[in-house]
Amino acid sequence: MNNSKISVRLEPLGKIIRVSSGTPLKDILFQYGVEFPCGGKGTCGGCKVKVLKGHLPLDEKQSKLLKDGGFGDEYRLACKAVATQDVSLEIGQFDTFVLADNTSFHFTPKKDFGIAIDIGTTTLVAQLLNLETGQVKDAITALNPQSEYGVDIISRIQYAVFEKGHDKLKTLIWQEISKMVNKLIKRNSTKVTDIVLVGNTVMQHLFDGTDLTPLSAFPFETKEKDFSRFTSAELGLKTDPDTRITFIPSIGSFIGSDIMAGILASRMHESDSYIALIDLGTNGEIAVGNKNGIFCASTAAGPAFEGTNISMGMRATNGAISSVSKEGEKLHCHVIGNDSPRGICGSGLIDAVAVFIQEGKIDIGGKIIGNSKKLDLSYPVVLSQKDIREFQLAKGAARWQNLNKQQKALALNRLNKWKELSPAERKKARNRYQCFQKLDPQQRKRLWRLHQRFKKLSPEQKRTLRNQYEQLSPEQKRRLKQRRINRQQNKQKKRNGR
Repeated sequence: MNNSKISVRLEPLGKIIRVSSGTPLKDILFQYGVEFPCGGKGTCGGCKVKVLKGHLPLDEKQSKLLKDGGFGDEYRLACKAVATQDVSLEIGQFDTFVLADNTSFHFTPKKDFGIAIDIGTTTLVAQLLNLETGQVKDAITALNPQSEYGVDIISRIQYAVFEKGHDKLKTLIWQEISKMVNKLIKRNSTKVTDIVLVGNTVMQHLFDGTDLTPLSAFPFETKEKDFSRFTSAELGLKTDPDTRITFIPSIGSFIGSDIMAGILASRMHESDSYIALIDLGTNGEIAVGNKNGIFCASTAAGPAFEGTNISMGMRATNGAISSVSKEGEKLHCHVIGNDSPRGICGSGLIDAVAVFIQEGKIDIGGKIIGNSKKLDLSYPVVLSQKDIREFQLAKGAARWQNLNKQQKALALNRLNKWKELSPAERKKARNRYQCFQKLDPQQRKRLWRLHQRFKKLSPEQKRTLRNQYEQLSPEQKRRLKQRRINRQQNKQKKRNGR
């Protein structure tokens, strides 16, 4: 083994790390904000870093993936790179922020303080609350350290079940939660009597040690769970030994305790009118009901809404384009933190697709019109054809059209009363996912129309059209494409002339 030491300098942090020659970058960069969405398999490009000085070997597979994503020879995949000499790297480290409000909720006042913790697949959030007033006194966030082994729950399940990594993932999350809780207590000098945790089903299983095998294969069912209890000593917390530490039970399958907490907070179970609670992320969940009953469903929407699998995608943190709008003839991109744009998050992706449809730069099938394979947003951020396809996959996963006849019949049977609701009652639907909170109604309409025409065709008609298109000569395809471009341009001119 080579014991010689080398220096890895991280910019713009100005941080210098001394490591042994031959150290994989994956082992040292995660704690500095570099994420590994595919679990370090070298397939997503999400962990790219820029070499400013020095050298990192570049193999053919890395080179192809990076070039396909529009990145030059100075970039490397951190998950596959090994540092063998002094090197300076530019990394994307961003500060996570928490969207919160002061919405009132029902609670029973008591003395002292409590901590509420949301264990997200990507982000961990802990809030210190005054149990007498219900006000949040302090909050802290952190990356979920399990993200090193996959950004989505499927990757985590695979690592836990098939690579025997359950204990390792459990240890990682316990250690991080312990740090967060102890930090809140230390900087506020308060006595904490209650700690409550929530998270999706997979995060809960990884936290309390429950076997994930049933969730790795059809029918994806889990045993009924009760409240999970823990002690301060188990988690390594600097709290009173009598502190009550509770993980709220999941509802079932992939519908977790975070949705249960939402139901309790919105008092859906006590409401006379119907309420809808929607959590649309990598794992989409919806709960609809009132005091007479609540129905829940989940879907694998895909990670595009989290900025993953997007060529310049990132979480909603500093440097992320979070919204896109058209102001006159100019495209306006809002960047979180009033920083230089570094990438685009889920809400920005949704806006960007809608605006480009409005401009006639994306056709009804989601294809970029013209010869370009990319659309410029705000330098250096662009939207590629692959990004639009990823968006369509995520959007389609949560759509009614993806259900089979039996599933549709079941959904109609359970949710038929939703159609009978008045507009006032429907306004009570709560959209919990952050990237939809500020969407313009017109943007939603444009996205809804995407693929509407093609969807109306039967499967046989779709196959016939595809077969006929494939039989066209290159010249006929070129003329057909030009006609489509001309149509879009004429429509745009008419809109501009109004």
